[in-house]
Amino acid sequence: MQSFSQLLQRLADAGLDFVIVGGYAAVAYGSSIVTRDLDICAVLTPENVKTLRRTLADAHPRHRLTHKRLSFLRHPGAGQPLQNLYLETDIGVIDVLSSILGVGDFDRLRSQAETLEVGGREFRVISIDDLIKAKEALGRERDLLAAKELRAIAAKRAQREPGTGSRA
Repeated sequence: MQSFSQLLQRLADAGLDFVIVGGYAAVAYGSSIVTRDLDICAVLTPENVKTLRRTLADAHPRHRLTHKRLSFLRHPGAGQPLQNLYLETDIGVIDVLSSILGVGDFDRLRSQAETLEVGGREFRVISIDDLIKAKEALGRERDLLAAKELRAIAAKRAQREPGTGSRA
């Protein structure tokens, strides 16, 4: 998971406001699932897209869901509206989502996010309750299994720390 730490450090150092979501968030809570990408939620304003391009430039970011693997440094053109980015870089795969199914947009996610330490630094991570909702909303078998495991983790947390359990 070294590449995830590098990506997170770069994004934070660049001043990008984001929340960690998806499989990496589940792992941060103690899930045993395996993830091959870093998913974050952020607002994809033209300025944030510019920041992402500058931050990832030396890692050769490419759109991974296109046949031609177009360079993110040139496509889409400046100022074009974006909802989501699915990028492959030399240091790892990163998905930047503007909203999370079953939960809501960045502002909603950020308002409920928890702060967790990753690689000696604090980051915002989707709340475990919201992560469970998101996994269940996706409805894929692997996501439903992850949600079940996260519910068990939330229950154990609630036993250790009253008032911090899952409300989902």
